[in-house]
Amino acid sequence: MLKIIYFIKSEKSNKNGECPIYAKISYQGKSITMSTGKYITKERWNFTSHLRASLKIQKEKVIKASLDSLAMLFETKFNLLLKNHATINLNEIKIDILGKKLIKAKTKIGLLDIFNIHNKDFERKVSYGERSPASLQKYYRAQDLIKIFLRKKYKIENIAVEKITGAFIHNLESFLKYESEYQGRIGIQNNSVVKYFKTFKTVCNFGIKLDLIVKNPFSKYDGKLQKKDATFLTQDELNKIEERVFKVERLEKVKDIFLFSCYTGYAPIDAESLTSENLICSNDGDLWIITDRIKTGIRANVPVLPPVQRIIEKYRYKQLILNSVLFRIVGIVRIIFIQFNSD
Repeated sequence: MLKIIYFIKSEKSNKNGECPIYAKISYQGKSITMSTGKYITKERWNFTSHLRASLKIQKEKVIKASLDSLAMLFETKFNLLLKNHATINLNEIKIDILGKKLIKAKTKIGLLDIFNIHNKDFERKVSYGERSPASLQKYYRAQDLIKIFLRKKYKIENIAVEKITGAFIHNLESFLKYESEYQGRIGIQNNSVVKYFKTFKTVCNFGIKLDLIVKNPFSKYDGKLQKKDATFLTQDELNKIEERVFKVERLEKVKDIFLFSCYTGYAPIDAESLTSENLICSNDGDLWIITDRIKTGIRANVPVLPPVQRIIEKYRYKQLILNSVLFRIVGIVRIIFIQFNSD
C-alpha cells in the first residue's frame, strides 16, 4: 500500500518565517522524501492540523489543493506501473514528476486510463455535494461510448493518447452520428455529439493538469452546435395536460413533475431535492421556492404560481420525485402527448 505523508522542515524556514513542506512516500518498507515547493508557517501548519482542518485562508486552500494534486499524480503513476506489472521505483516516479528525466521504458497512458482517473476524482466531488450525480453519469456515458467505439472499429480495449489522430477523431464523430446504438435508437444528433466531444476534451484537459499527457488530441475537433428554435407549450396546452387525470400512478407523477418543471424552470434533478424547507413566505404573503441549483450551484428564487401550489398541496410537501424512473421523463412525456392526440 502506497502511503504519502506531508511534513514541514522548521529548520529550513525562510526570511518570512515560512517552512518548506515535504512529502514522505512509503511503499513496502522503502521510503523517499521530496519537496513540494510550498511553504507555510509552523504556527499555521499546527493550527490547521497539517492542513487537514477546515481552511478559511485562500492561500492555504491553494496549498492544500496543490498537495492533493501531487498525491493524486504520484498515486496515478504508481498505479499505472502496478497495473502493467512494471518494477516500482519510488525515486524514478519522483524524478519523473520533478521533470528531471523520464522513467526508463515509461508506460504510455491510454485514453480510458485518464477517464478512470477523472471519474474516480469526480465521484469524490459528487460524494461531497460539489458536483451533481447527473454530471457524473454524463462522464460514464462518454467513457462507455469510447469503449464501444474502440472495440467495434479498432478491435482494441484502449488507445494511447498520443496515437489519437485526426482520422481517429473523424471516425469517432462518424460512429457517434450514424452507428452508435442506445435503447433501440441508431445514431446521435449533431448537438449531442458536439457535447460529447466537449466532454472528451474536458477529461483530457484533466490529464494535462495532472501531467499525464502533454497535449489534448480533441483540440482538433471543430464541430459546431446547430441553433434550433425552441418550441414552447401554450397556456392552453399546459391547461390541457393539467386537466388530464391518469389512472396509472406513475404517469400521474410524471405529469405533475413535468408541469412543475414548466412553471418553475426547475430540472427534475433540482425538483427531486426540494422539501418544505425550501418554501419561504414573503412579507407580502406570497410563497417562494428558495434553493441552489445542483448543476450550477447558483441560488434561484422562484415564485410559487397557482398550478405549482396545487401540485405541492397534492403531495403534501413531500419530495416531488418519488421514483428514479421519473428521470426518464422525456420518453414518458411522449406517451402523454400520444394519449392526448388519440382523444
